[in-house]
Formats: sequence, C-alpha cells, structure tokens
Amino acid sequence: MVPEKTTLLSATLASGRSLVLLQLFSRIVTFVLNQALVRLVSPQVFGTTSIQFELLLSTILFLSREGVRNALLRAQTSSGAEQSSSRDASSPLVTNISLLPVFLGIPTALGSALLYIGSSSSTTSSQPHFQASVALYVVAALFELLSEPMYIRTQNELRFRVRVRAEGTAVMLKTITTFLVLVATTEEWALVAFALGQTVYGLTMFLSFVAACRDNLDFRLRRVPVTIHDHTENIYFDPSLFNLSVAMTGQSLIKHFLTEGDKFLVSRLSPLADQGGYAVAANYGSLVARIVFQPIEETARVFFSKTLASSSPSTTDEKAPTEQPKEALQTASTVLLTLLLAFTHLLLLLITFAPPYLPLALSLALPRKYLATSAPGILSVYIYYIPAMAYNGVLEAFFASAASPADLRAQARWMLVFSAAFVAGAAALARGLGLGDAGLVWANVANLALRAGYAWAFVRRFFSARGATVEWRRALPPLPVLASFAAAGAAVRVSAGAYVGAPVNLLARKGHVAVGVAGVLGCLVACVLFERRSVMQLVDSLRKAR
Repeated sequence: MVPEKTTLLSATLASGRSLVLLQLFSRIVTFVLNQALVRLVSPQVFGTTSIQFELLLSTILFLSREGVRNALLRAQTSSGAEQSSSRDASSPLVTNISLLPVFLGIPTALGSALLYIGSSSSTTSSQPHFQASVALYVVAALFELLSEPMYIRTQNELRFRVRVRAEGTAVMLKTITTFLVLVATTEEWALVAFALGQTVYGLTMFLSFVAACRDNLDFRLRRVPVTIHDHTENIYFDPSLFNLSVAMTGQSLIKHFLTEGDKFLVSRLSPLADQGGYAVAANYGSLVARIVFQPIEETARVFFSKTLASSSPSTTDEKAPTEQPKEALQTASTVLLTLLLAFTHLLLLLITFAPPYLPLALSLALPRKYLATSAPGILSVYIYYIPAMAYNGVLEAFFASAASPADLRAQARWMLVFSAAFVAGAAALARGLGLGDAGLVWANVANLALRAGYAWAFVRRFFSARGATVEWRRALPPLPVLASFAAAGAAVRVSAGAYVGAPVNLLARKGHVAVGVAGVLGCLVACVLFERRSVMQLVDSLRKAR
C-alpha cells in the first residue's frame, strides 16, 4: 500500500503543476482578451469593471468563504485513519461547516451590493445599466458560493483536477461571453458585457462541481451523535473546526482590506480614467504573480495543512505544541525555504533587469491612450510589489496552515496595526509626496513586507517550539550569484544610458536588448554553477520524505 505522505506529496506537486498550467492558460487568454477590451471600451468602463466591480465580487467571496475554506483544509482526507471520524473530510460535521459560506454569502452579497450602490459617485452610477450590472455580479458571486461545499470536498479528497477543469472551462466561457457581447452591442452595454461574462463564470463553476460530485450531492445540515465526556450529544459542527472557522472568518475582514486596500482607495480617490489605468497596470503587473504565485500559494496551503495537521493544538490547550514527526517538520521546512529561495531569485531578476527595459516594454504592450494615465508609474512600482506578494503569500500560507486560534487572535490584533499603517502610508505617499496611485502601490509593498515579517516570526517560533530551526540564510543565493546579478545590473544600466534619446522601439534599441539577453544568460549560468548542490540536496530531501 502506498504511504499516505507519498500520496499527499505527489498529489500536491501534481496540483501545483496543474494550477500553474491552468493559470498560464487562463491568464494568457485573459491577457489577449484585455488587449482587445482596452481598445473596445473606454478607460472609465474598464476602471469600473476591473476595479470597482471586481472589488465588490472579491469582498463577497472573501468574507463569505475564506475563513471556512482555510479551516477545513485541516480536515484529514478519508485515508487519515488515525484521526477522529469527526475530522474526516467526508464527515457530516465537516460537510455542515462547508455550508457556512452559502449561509454567510447571501446577507454579505446583498449588504455589500447595497452599500456599494449607495456610496458610488454620480459619475460611476450614471453609467448605462449600472445597477443591472451590479445585480449580475451578485448573482455570479452566489453561484460560486453554492459550489463551495463541493469545492471543499474535492480539495480534501485531493481531487485537484476537478478544480482545474472547472476553472479552465469557466475562464474560457467568461472570455468568449464578454468579448461576443462587446462586439455585438454598443458601448452602452459594456458594463453588462463584463457582468454577463462573470455570471457565466460563476454558473460554469457551479455546474462543473455538481457534475464532479453527482454521486453524492447530499449537503443537508444534519445533527450527528458524538460522545463527549461519557455521554452522547447531537451536534451540528465539529467544535474545534467550527471555532477555527469563526476565528479565521472574523480575521478575514481585516485581511481583505489589507489585500485589496489599494483598489478600495483608488476607487474612492481617483478619477474613473485613472482607475482604468490602474486596472490595466494591475493586469499587466500581476500577470506573473497570478500565473505562478497564486497556484504556489494555494498548493502550499494544502500541503502545509495536511503535513502539519497533527501539530494543531487541542481545544483544551491552544499553546502547547503537540509532538510532530521530525520527517514532517523537515519536509515542511525544506519546501518553505526552497520557495523563499526561488522568490529571492525573482526579486534579483526584477530589480536587475526590469527598470532599464520598462519603457521599451510599455511602448510595446500598453495601449497609447493609457500612456497618459497612472499606468506607467504604477508598473514601475510592480517591480517590487510582485516579489513582496510572493514572499507574503507563501509565508501566510504556512501561518494559515499551522496557526492555532490563539495565534489567529494575535495576528488579528497586529493586522489592525498594519491596516492603520497602510492607510497612513498610502495617504502620505499618494497625497503628501505627490506620488498619486503609485504611492498606493508603494504603501502596499510596505504592508506586505510587514505581514511577511510577522509570518516569518511565527515560522521561527513554530519550529523552535518543536526542536527544529529554520534559517533565513538558506533562502539567499551564494555570493557569486549575487555578484553576477550586480555585474549584470551595472552593464544594462550603462547600456540604457547610451540609448537615451533613441526611439523607443525594438529596432532602434536592438543593441540594448542584446545586452539584456546576455546579462540574463550570464546570471542563469551562475545559478547553475553555484547552486547545483543546493538543488540536489532539495531533491534528496524530497526523496527521503517520499
């Protein structure tokens, strides 16, 4: 029989590959669509849909499901025989908790929509079919929430391909619907086109999960007899998972503001045209983040949740760490530090090569009418924002997988401090220093750095309490690699100075591009030569874990 840890590791790695491929497919399709859409609609329409409507949608979904989803990832798979049956992923107690996003979603959706409509500026709300479009986005969110119990079941059963197929199909149909409606109608119906596309996405997700779970679609709330202190009680929810879900759901409001705070402030402070520029910049700037980092963060959360499941404290003593197999701790620390090392290389790559080549990239990719918006300035800050998202994503994935309710309450208090710091920093940078929308992104970089630092402190305490250590230096490349990036950075900046005043196109700057290609290749060669041993140690560690 194949050991459970081998199944988990293999399934998680397969999930990561599948989700990266899904994101690659969906983002390429979305990128191509956006290239057409930004030419078919005005910056005002694009700002409304990509900033304000997307913020409404993410608010409904995040507040309704994020806490429950993260908590239930700690429920064991059906093969975890050593766990209590109440913690089994197929237990009615777990199924009951998975229904909470549906019950939370209805009032959250209605309340969020009414608040948004009531607080929208006259410029925004006077656009044709505005309220109908908002209603369609609410319907789309409810369709996604109806699929949440089935999503949780398939994730805990390690059936990751169900989600990959569902999202891939949904993205394709959303893209086709939006594009066809835009082409077939006038700009008066532009908001409706985006709203219909999102509704088709939500409906497709729901139907796909229904098809995947058609053999067992019984999602009724049921009482379950459980023996507690030598007597039997009929309960609806597993107490420890329910308390964890409540703690994470309560925390999600603050975390959502920190995650989407820049969009919230842009939607309130910037003109609609600049909101469109911000949306275009965010779509371009976060392309790599969405293709690679989002799947890595989600699969890491699943992997750490299952690997460290037995480290979750009991409900009677939240602060006492339980015994954890050294093999599981070693595997978790190796995976975490390897991901951080990969993100360090990304940071080096971006700060070395992106600034000298950003003007050329913008001339090729950014539509001309957006060059006068805030998009160019925002994209220059994304050079630092993307690595910050990467570090914070994987560290908070570990935190969400291993934190006790007491840890979550402590984090919630610090999140309030980070929220205040973000608002103050955003106001100082955007208005005080005159950085505009780019200042909001800089404030987000600082916010993500604070959150990542807090999560890293938790990581160190977690391993130290269990007799293990993690060292930040293992997430740094060796000195020869750092030197190669420094030399390449100096070379491309000298090259950029030599082309000042030349036309901003590939033909006129082909020599500058050649210097950049040579620099990238040189850095890659240095990584291969000086980090081969580290890669082999990682492979050996994973083989032992398997």
